Amino acid sequence: MDRPVKLPVLTANPTAGRAPRPGLAGTISGATPGPVPGAIVDGFARRIEYLRISLTDRCNYRCTYCMPEQGVDLLPRDQVLSFEEVEVLVRVFAGLGVRRIRLTGGEPTVRKNMVDLVRRVAAVPGIEEVVMTTNGHLLTDLAPALRAAGMAEVNVSIDTLDADRFRAITRRGDLARVRAGIDAALAAGMKVKLNAVVLGGFNDSAEELAGLCSFGWERGATPRFIEHMPMSEGSLYEIGRHVPAAAIRSRIGALLGEQVVADQAAARPVGPARYFRLDPSGRRFGIISAMSEHFCDTCNRLRLTSTGELHACLAWDDAYNLRDVLRSGQPEADIERDLRATIAAAVAGKREGHEFQIGGSGGPTKHMVAIGG
Repeated sequence: MDRPVKLPVLTANPTAGRAPRPGLAGTISGATPGPVPGAIVDGFARRIEYLRISLTDRCNYRCTYCMPEQGVDLLPRDQVLSFEEVEVLVRVFAGLGVRRIRLTGGEPTVRKNMVDLVRRVAAVPGIEEVVMTTNGHLLTDLAPALRAAGMAEVNVSIDTLDADRFRAITRRGDLARVRAGIDAALAAGMKVKLNAVVLGGFNDSAEELAGLCSFGWERGATPRFIEHMPMSEGSLYEIGRHVPAAAIRSRIGALLGEQVVADQAAARPVGPARYFRLDPSGRRFGIISAMSEHFCDTCNRLRLTSTGELHACLAWDDAYNLRDVLRSGQPEADIERDLRATIAAAVAGKREGHEFQIGGSGGPTKHMVAIGG
């Protein structure tokens, strides 16, 4: 069980109507156009409605593009947010207009009693959807309970349908278990998206890409392809293995003999993926093109690490620590005030875009496994 912590019990929007603290660029304002009073809007008029929360830096896989083979230095457990702390933060974010919560890791399902957290988060007034990114290894057993707790959707990582190569890229994964987990999630009534990181020379052939598409379509799941990104200061990134979004679209369309067109029905920015459909069949797939076709102009997201660091962008190391505010020992009203002020500062500092470029060097120091894929 998570350790007991005395924390404030916040309402959905306890500070509605209260003036923002001075000097915070006016990023939290009841005058913001739209349906949500006090919504968070950054300096480039992007409304923040989506929060990704990493529950742990631990993972039962060791994917080659996500973390070093030897693993990473794990955080002491007392530095990790308790479920009570996560719930308090979600209530504050909900009061500021966040409507969608994604639970990530590491691997979120290895966090003990995480189904209870799903139930807590789904019950927060204002939260409309709770979703999760997972490697699927434990989904067979967890899917019914997750759905009952309020989980609406899962994104499952599956980079190849070849069992031996799946084992090689994950360093310890079991493809049969992941496939069973996908089917269990669908049977439980959750929407399912399939995430594949595309790597040149590994899974970038037209046959492999189309095979992953067909696997998803046969089950009513949406396939999505992700460009390789230079996390961990670029130490896990190989320029020669990068496959741009245009090449992915071209190979899928050519092999299946259909034209790839933008899916206008999915134009609203819910997440980072852009969706496409095949014409005339209408079959859909998505691409997250962080390198070749930036989507920063529609970014509506913030990221919270398992230790309470709030990141405005995956590609930068800028962070504001909300855990320290939660554990400051101040009166409840002051904690709430300072949480909102810290969130406002993070949003005020959100940059117009990132500098991920094909062939570029460097990258953020943080590991993907720590911030959540």
